[in-house]
Amino acid sequence: MAGEIPDLQAAVRTGTGKGAARQARREHLVPGIVYGGGVDPQPLNFEYNYLIKNLKAGRFLSTLFNLKVEGQDDVRVICRGVQRDVVKGLPTHVDLMRLRRTSRINLFINVEFINHEQCPGLKRGGTLTVVRSEVELKVTASDIPEKLIVDLTGLEIGDVIHISNIELPAGTRATVDRDFVIGNVTAPRGLKAEGAEDEAEDAEEEA
Repeated sequence: MAGEIPDLQAAVRTGTGKGAARQARREHLVPGIVYGGGVDPQPLNFEYNYLIKNLKAGRFLSTLFNLKVEGQDDVRVICRGVQRDVVKGLPTHVDLMRLRRTSRINLFINVEFINHEQCPGLKRGGTLTVVRSEVELKVTASDIPEKLIVDLTGLEIGDVIHISNIELPAGTRATVDRDFVIGNVTAPRGLKAEGAEDEAEDAEEEA
């Protein structure tokens, strides 16, 4: 289960419809709504600068948030849409969806590489090349992994780590339907150069 779910602060918006939304924008707020979870939709307001900061942090549409509204219980949500001004591109409305424990969602999960000291390839001077530092997974809201672990124990120079080499929680799968590369142990530069020179010499001899 994810260790820390980021908070998303909001306030209850009184009134609905275009008039209330315009009033919110005049007050430097971004209107929004949270729906789903078997309860009525709740109109919300977000502080403009606060929302911009969260949007710039990236992955806003694929991050699980802990929605905090004063006077209400916290609830887990995911963003289902951010409407923007067609000219300036600034946010004008946010749609959030409450999640049940059984909800299936796509989230980006960080990858952690462990046991560097047990990797023969790195001991020989090789370099760990990280191709993906995070992977998008389809997960159940009640069973979100905190991170994906790649064990480098026993890996030699030239070994490649694929998504199939990582043990995923039951019911969890990558959104990409192929065995893509997570990272690899590459040869040190000196060894690469030496290998290239040998290949060049072999080519000259054959010529």
